This record gives sequence, structure tokens and C-alpha cells, in this order.
Amino acid sequence: MEERRARCLSPGLWIQSLIVALLTVTLSASLHAQGTLRVAAYNVKHGLGLDGVVDLERIAGVLRPLDADVITLQEIDVGTERTDRVDQAARLGELLGMQAFFGDFMPYQGGEYGMAVLSRLPVSRVVNHRLPDGEEPRTGLEVEVRVGPEGRPVSIVGIHLYRTPEERLAQADSLSTILDARHHPVILAGDFNSQRGDRVLRSLRARDWFVVDKDGPSETFPADDPEREIDFMMLRPAESFEIVDHRVIDEPVASDHVPLLIVLRIW
Repeated sequence: MEERRARCLSPGLWIQSLIVALLTVTLSASLHAQGTLRVAAYNVKHGLGLDGVVDLERIAGVLRPLDADVITLQEIDVGTERTDRVDQAARLGELLGMQAFFGDFMPYQGGEYGMAVLSRLPVSRVVNHRLPDGEEPRTGLEVEVRVGPEGRPVSIVGIHLYRTPEERLAQADSLSTILDARHHPVILAGDFNSQRGDRVLRSLRARDWFVVDKDGPSETFPADDPEREIDFMMLRPAESFEIVDHRVIDEPVASDHVPLLIVLRIW
């Protein structure tokens, strides 16, 4: 009797059942396609702590518990005199078991000075975007990674703007224009040397960058007694991300900045 009744569903009930089934399949596919991404940003001041000691193992010890998929690092030396000719990008990658990519700003003390991005995710593109020169040359280091089971492209761009407000504004506008060509989610992460009310951040907001609020204390500099928020994570487009967590990490000695961690779901 039950079998016969199942075969004789009314057209209305049959359509409702079909809609429910389709919604279930769609929801399942969406949940399957999303990826979770953990990104850290840290101005490490070439490993020089506030105790005057250069210690990359200590920097790695700060970063390791964060379990980040991608890390942007500002103020990195490669082959300079002041850091004993060490390739700091490669060394930190080795210590953390991650791929290391270096973006040079300029020659310095017989080597190079710039930024690095570390990744444990597959990387499909790396570009060191030259920005307008200020007192020192600057770049934005873009690493495009593949996130989640579908391998969705996401660009993480390390940033260290410098020095005057005019220079920082020109650098931010130039990088934003470059990244207008990206048709996938983009994250800016690093040291903006600008605060929330500054025209640099106002300009970025006007260009659709979403500045993520931090959970808890937001100040990032100086590390031993933070009083200024100058390190940020920014997202574009905002609707591609769900923010799970974003916070500063309390670390008063290893560098003059504190690190940031953000946990995101990518849609």
C-alpha cells in the first residue's frame, strides 16, 4: 500500500520534492566548494627583536602555532651584511616547512631588502609589482594560491607602504589599480604605515577594499606597548569572504610589530 501511494504523488507534491532535492544538492555543492584560508602578516624587522637580537628561529616560533596557510612578511633581508648574508625568506620557509617567495625593494648592504610570502598551498602565480618610488623603493608581492577542493584562485598580496602620506597614497592607488584586473578574491596583508582615519585607508575603502575589524585589541605597533593600528588585512570583493576570526597576536619582543592572523571561508 505504501509503495502504491509513493507512486501516486500529486503533481504539486512531486514538484516540491524535486525543489527540495535540488536545493539539497546545490547546498551540498556549495559547502563542498568553499575553502578555509588562514593568513598571517608580520613585519619582522629582519628578525631584530626589541632585545637587540636577530633571531629567525624565534620568529618561526611565533608563527608556527598560528598554523597559517599563507604568511606575508615585511622587512626581509636576503644576503645583507647586517644579517650575516642569510637568505631570510628561504630560511623562514625552511623552518616553517613552506614555499618561500621573495620580493625585492632595493639593493642593500651587498644583498637585497624587501618582503616575502610563504605558502603551504599550491601556487599558480607570483608577481612583484613595482610601486611608485618614495624615500625608498616599494613593491606589492602578489602570490596567487589555490584554495579548497575546487582549487579556487585567491591572490594574497604582501604590502609595506612607506614613507610620507603622499608616497603611501600613490603606492596604494597604484597597487589597487593593478589589482583591478583580478577577477578572483584578493587579500591585502601587511604594514600600511597608516591608521584607519588616514586618507590612505579612506582611498582604499573608496576603491571597494573592505578593511577587516580585529577581534579584541587592534593596535599593532610598537610591539611592547601597542598604541597604533598600522597593520591591516583588506579584502576584495567582500562578498567572497566569510570572516571567522581576525586578531593580533600578543608578542612583545620578537619584532617591533605584532603579527596578525585572519581565518576566512572563501565562497
